Amino acid sequence: MVLVAQQDYIRGMITELGHFALILAFLVAIVQSIVPLIGAAKRWVGWMGLAEPAAIVQFLLVSFSFGALVWAFVTSDFSLRVVVENSHSAKPMLYKISGTWGNHEGSMLLWVLIVSLFGAMAALFGGGLPPTLKARVLSVQSMIAVAFFAFILFTSNPFDRLIVAPFDGRDLNPLLQDPGLAFHPPFLYLGYVGLSMAFSFAVAALIEGRVDAAWGRWVRPWTLAAWIFLTIGIALGSWWAYYELGWGGFWFWDPVENASFMPWLLAAALLHSAIVVEKREALKSWTILLAIIAFGFSLIGTFIVRSGLLTSVHAFANDPERGVFILIILVLFIGGALTLFAARAQAMEAKGVFSVVSRESALILNNILLAVSCFVVFFGTMWPMVAEMAFDRKLSVGAPFFNAAFTPFMVALGIALPIGSMLPWKRGKLGKTAYSLRYVFILSVALALLVWVMQTGRSALGPIGLFLGAWITLGAAVDLWSRTGRKGSIQRLFRLPGADWGKAVAHTGLGVTIFAIAGLTAWEVEDIRVAQPGQPFEVGQFTLTLENVRDVQGPNYFSTTADVQVEKSGRSMGTLHPEKRNYPVARMPTTEAAIDYRFWGDLYVVIGDQQADGGWVMRTYIKPLANWIWGGCILMALGGLLSLTDRRFRVAAGARKAPSGGVPAE
Repeated sequence: MVLVAQQDYIRGMITELGHFALILAFLVAIVQSIVPLIGAAKRWVGWMGLAEPAAIVQFLLVSFSFGALVWAFVTSDFSLRVVVENSHSAKPMLYKISGTWGNHEGSMLLWVLIVSLFGAMAALFGGGLPPTLKARVLSVQSMIAVAFFAFILFTSNPFDRLIVAPFDGRDLNPLLQDPGLAFHPPFLYLGYVGLSMAFSFAVAALIEGRVDAAWGRWVRPWTLAAWIFLTIGIALGSWWAYYELGWGGFWFWDPVENASFMPWLLAAALLHSAIVVEKREALKSWTILLAIIAFGFSLIGTFIVRSGLLTSVHAFANDPERGVFILIILVLFIGGALTLFAARAQAMEAKGVFSVVSRESALILNNILLAVSCFVVFFGTMWPMVAEMAFDRKLSVGAPFFNAAFTPFMVALGIALPIGSMLPWKRGKLGKTAYSLRYVFILSVALALLVWVMQTGRSALGPIGLFLGAWITLGAAVDLWSRTGRKGSIQRLFRLPGADWGKAVAHTGLGVTIFAIAGLTAWEVEDIRVAQPGQPFEVGQFTLTLENVRDVQGPNYFSTTADVQVEKSGRSMGTLHPEKRNYPVARMPTTEAAIDYRFWGDLYVVIGDQQADGGWVMRTYIKPLANWIWGGCILMALGGLLSLTDRRFRVAAGARKAPSGGVPAE
């Protein structure tokens, strides 16, 4: 008993210290948001210098606080309300840890941890920044942290204690007890919050009244890192939905899915527009605006997930009061930044001049297509709420609308991408560039026609997807080879900068993903039937036999598990085990699909309810190219990572340092 009491005391002390560290971090963030900003305005070196140690201390304090909350989940400290509501002593350790951020309060603490992490990274690795700009960037970043510290401490405190601790917890949502979703939120938040750095750079540049090529180079690595994390997070979420929810899809155009997809589109646009700022000192106003709006959509995503305004299987909370708080944060930061943008518009005069046919114009087209497609998704996501509030009509906007409205912009982007990426800066010749891609075009058309002839059903979606995928992928390869010069060689190819390789790999990933989505949509096979035990049935080229259905007990659930024998051309392909699970603590059932993952396509089996005649409802899908979707996402993220390793980013535009006194506002 004495040992247990000592353990409870130590556990309680760690929790209290975590709470105290969170409050201290809030106070440090307040100081960091005010003092360096005044110092930059007054040119007081000491006050500006406070930003760096404050950012690091803030991160260390939040890290300790977050670690204390993780410890509370690991040790099942049921004196904390958040642990009681989202954990259980019988839960596997992985899901105890992921339960830390698998809820509203813990996920917001993770959000603030990442805000402070990016601030600390900027403090440590921002040596090439002018002192005034660096102080202002860290100050703005800390203002974002202050807002969310206040949100946590006043409305969503993860260290809120219960007067009487229960014997055990209520368990985590069973849908979240999955390895894919354990890592999905951290990557998404790294992307969401990573865009806060682009926002901070934009606001700091507006305060200084100066946007130049050096600023474009500084903002690109942060935006690229955010885009990489968003890509990985979205891919993990899509993969989880594919195998966990049991409905066989990889994307449902759910409001919360859209909430992460919209910042991804804008971050991609921001990456490309920042290139124009760096190379040609053009598109300054548009790039600043994109940085503001991209982070604004990250805040909109947070609002959608936590306000209860739109329902979703992914939503963390259903609390309008919390939603109003986040809405106030959104209005203050984005409204304030847009007001500053309007006031400083004259200071962002473009210097670069370019013709209609040029790399700059191609990047503008890229930005237009990405931005418009983002606002199409935004309109479809928010329209049901607007219709209900304004017209008292309940509407549902589903996949048919998004597919019809969004797809044309992606097709146009895919067609323009290879030509646009090969056009020279300032002035080019469209015919000359197109001529260099003539063999790519011919081969892409030939592949599409071949598939059109071979397929049954004569759907144009698959051949069009193959044409676009081949056009983008082969075009990226030609573009990469063209950078080796007229006498190209393998040695020169592997000496190309990381950014060139990154662009080629990322564009290849996009081409693979487009083809995979089109192919899966066009050639998917679905079979729904009542399967009798021992009676084989055919689905496509597979023969399936429901051999047995048995009860299985898991670590914290009970399962009805089927054994499904699979054969192809008379040869056994193994046994699949689809499940229906029931979590007694959470009192919630889940469907666990059994998937035979294959290179060219998956066999996807779901078991349903038993029928009166003794048979079982079974849904079987043949999903061609399913894994290519996530393979394409991996290639896109890898391309971003290769670009991030480019030495030109690490040098950080040091050659363009401003004088130590800073840059006066224009």
